[in-house]
Amino acid sequence: MISAFHTKNKRFGSQFLGEYTMEQGLKTGTTTIGLVCKDGIVLAADKRATAGTMIVDKRADKVHVLSDNFAVTIAGSVSEAQLLIKLIRAELKLKEVRTNKPASAKEAANLLGGMLYSSLRRMSMFPSVAHFLLGARDSEGLHLYDLFPDGSVTKIRDFISSGSGSVFAYGVLETQYKESMTTAEGIKLVVKAINTALNRDSASGNGIDVVVITEKDIQKVMQKEVEITL
Repeated sequence: MISAFHTKNKRFGSQFLGEYTMEQGLKTGTTTIGLVCKDGIVLAADKRATAGTMIVDKRADKVHVLSDNFAVTIAGSVSEAQLLIKLIRAELKLKEVRTNKPASAKEAANLLGGMLYSSLRRMSMFPSVAHFLLGARDSEGLHLYDLFPDGSVTKIRDFISSGSGSVFAYGVLETQYKESMTTAEGIKLVVKAINTALNRDSASGNGIDVVVITEKDIQKVMQKEVEITL
């Protein structure tokens, strides 16, 4: 997860200068995971935020509960993700007030996907991207969506990972995921996958957050920080 853009002349934040490239903008230093279990959805992420090679936050929250029915993980630009989270929370609440019923999972996913689509194509001196994994519950059951920075919306039926550490997490998920897993087993699996990424990806680290979505509610079941002493 990046808190500012890293440019060719190594300038950051408000001192953003130099030529921006899509390759630089799409670097997401983080590891997030979404897992579909037989009795729920498990979302997990590490807690490190970086600016280039510098660690700027060791306690970043990358799993956010949007409402009683929705939660997301975030990767990419911190400012972009934070703004979109505020907007989607407001839009979901507004829709509930207008229609007297909560938004469905599909409606929420398409709404956030539309925001991402518009955001990426908006002219700006500070181009930014964000990648979301959306876990949801509604009258039709439990759902997991991958919301890519370009605005595409993909329904996930097993597992998904995003960020620079995802290549390491996938090695664990591909070999150990089972469709019949319970959320208790899923929690153990995502912790193992995140830990694997923490050991190999320098842009991921400092802890793990885990949120579980069931038909009854959404709960943060783990919030663990990892400190490295020299």
